Amino acid sequence: MMDMTQGNPTGLLLRFMVPLLVGNIFQQVYSMVDMMIVGRYIGPDALAAVGATNSLSFLFFSLCNGLASGVGILIAQAFGAERPDTVKRVITNAVYIMASAALVMGGLGFGLARTVLGLIGTPENIMDQAVIYMQVRCAGVIAVSMYNCVSSILRGVGDSRTPLFFLVAASVLNVFLDLFFIRSLGWSVGGAAGATIIAQALSAVGCFLYASRHNPMFILDRTMWKPDAVLIRQCFRIGVPLAAQSSMVALSLIVLQSVVNSFGSVVGAAFTATSRVEALVQQPFMSMFAALSTFTGQNIGANRSERVGEGFRHAVLLILAFAGLMTLAFQLFSPWVMGLFVDAEHGAEVIRYGAHGLRLTTWFLAPLGMIYACRGVLNGSGDSAFSLISGACEMVGRVAFPKPLTMIPSVGVWGIWLGTAFTWTLVAAAGFLRYKSGVWRRKVAITREAPNSDGKSR
Repeated sequence: MMDMTQGNPTGLLLRFMVPLLVGNIFQQVYSMVDMMIVGRYIGPDALAAVGATNSLSFLFFSLCNGLASGVGILIAQAFGAERPDTVKRVITNAVYIMASAALVMGGLGFGLARTVLGLIGTPENIMDQAVIYMQVRCAGVIAVSMYNCVSSILRGVGDSRTPLFFLVAASVLNVFLDLFFIRSLGWSVGGAAGATIIAQALSAVGCFLYASRHNPMFILDRTMWKPDAVLIRQCFRIGVPLAAQSSMVALSLIVLQSVVNSFGSVVGAAFTATSRVEALVQQPFMSMFAALSTFTGQNIGANRSERVGEGFRHAVLLILAFAGLMTLAFQLFSPWVMGLFVDAEHGAEVIRYGAHGLRLTTWFLAPLGMIYACRGVLNGSGDSAFSLISGACEMVGRVAFPKPLTMIPSVGVWGIWLGTAFTWTLVAAAGFLRYKSGVWRRKVAITREAPNSDGKSR
């Protein structure tokens, strides 16, 4: 565990984010390897089919992901406020919350897979594969949700290392299962989805059991398992707006995917590959976001908001430096990167589209990084209103920019990637303005002065 209310902010942020970064990179690398195995051993149509489900899966997982983030924010604030009993009650109530949400959303996603894929114009030649992949993913949403929740709890108390160990193990296992299911057994995209679920399920169970033995916050007696209506409401108060933000992002991605689908499976495959690369590049930003969110939660819970501003400034400098380096790298090496996803002989057009798309979007990595810096402070403070503002801005951008841009003759298909870049800029501006307003300083849910959930002071 790490107390982030004392010490140099930059050192604390870096110490916390490095294990997260390693873990996130592993996660994205195995996700990319997943796509490489699908693209190379099943074919470009299979790669496009998997890509067609990404935004929809994100939508059906959004409630679970938002609630997991809400749990982590409450954990960080309670830990910073030095209230261990509240931390433990949040952990036990999180089990009820996450299991219920996963069953509901997973069931909906499984049952509606073909319908919603049809609504976004998924090409007929990839429809059956897309349905299979999405249904298998939705059937296993409980595994993904519980791992995310346990990780969020551990990060809330300053432990970013334990989730790393189990994530690395899951990443390696996922790659081996991919190869076994697809190459050895001859399974199609369902094998790739199943490999991910099995690996994450084992990681979730292992992470929870390890934490139960080594982290005092996970030592829970029977009295802790009684449902606590106050804490459940607080989790939903913070988590539901975060879920709504994710849902709006997912809906906007669905609209974007429909634009991508209108250009055929070659552009779809290129967009899928570039999205995976962009997700990998975002990992330092996401790791800094998680570190800054925990840093903010603990310090605002301890009534030390002035430290939050200092941490934000240092985080921005680190983000801008990384964005500059990545922009230069992708201007030079985009074709080589795209060549990792498809065979050069049969996927030359995919490589051409993807390489130019990457060159366009990577000029906008600085605004993308600013999104995560602002969200780190605003989400960590429990500013649920900003979640809705951010989600609305992203939805407006992804709906308003891509389609009109593709209709400009001199832009055409490249409007897909430019629309994403312009959306990043819009959301970054909204986040920075919200941060500068200072409203987040008054959004804390749990402080040292606040009563416990039973109404008594600590």
